Amino acid sequence: MSRRIIVGSAAALVILGGAGAFALAHAEEQPPVLENSTARYSAPAGDREGSFTFATDVKAASGVKSLKVLAWPAAGPFAKNPLTKKDLAGADSATCKPASEDTVHCTYKVTVSAAEAADSGTGRWYVATLATADNGDTTFNDKTATFTVG
Repeated sequence: MSRRIIVGSAAALVILGGAGAFALAHAEEQPPVLENSTARYSAPAGDREGSFTFATDVKAASGVKSLKVLAWPAAGPFAKNPLTKKDLAGADSATCKPASEDTVHCTYKVTVSAAEAADSGTGRWYVATLATADNGDTTFNDKTATFTVG
């Protein structure tokens, strides 16, 4: 084998290896991504409590540390003063379980009493989320999903 082919092949391996390392490092820097988000509200009826359930898949190359969830009415205070990441710092956390190597399936469920339903009002509601990856990257969305309280 000629020296020129060996040197050329070695240079190509270095370039490809560097590109692979860059791609891997870049993937580690990507913020969490939420997919397949759903929200469901069931009103209380008679002696039966209602419920609110939110589910989503969160993908992060470094792993998922947490997912904070906050449901809020479209006609509420955040309609005029937008919700921020800071508002979600004290929000409830969803329960997340591994779904694949870099994805977790997260579920958040609460019961809703008749008194809570009466106080909350009706209409369109939004679900805000704050996903935090193991490397500290975050993704905030004040309208990850919508649902209607009727």
